Amino acid sequence: MATTADDVRRIALALPGAIEKLAWGMPTFRLEERGRIFASLDDDDRVMGVKCPKEERAELIAAEPDKFFLREGHDDHYAWLRVRLEALEGDDELRAILLDSWRQAAPRKLLDAHPELKDPQG
Repeated sequence: MATTADDVRRIALALPGAIEKLAWGMPTFRLEERGRIFASLDDDDRVMGVKCPKEERAELIAAEPDKFFLREGHDDHYAWLRVRLEALEGDDELRAILLDSWRQAAPRKLLDAHPELKDPQG
């Protein structure tokens, strides 16, 4: 079954401190504290934007170009990556991507309050 915007919303809002707020006419998922955005849905609900270190983007896109891409002229200067929802392989992959983005946006205090969500590799 294809991943939907409702799946993104359900998983993103289950993360600690997450709220949904409209910005630029699109749903964004952010942390209450300071409002840092960790995910967004494009206006067609078929693409999600997430935080991704610039140095990792090219490798992800090269490995899975049907899944990951940049919106040229918009994502070029930001640590941001686009994900085609239909290319995801279910809730586990969606949760892993959203959790990674959440970790990048979360302040240390929030990360420390949820050790079960810390990155086991870092």
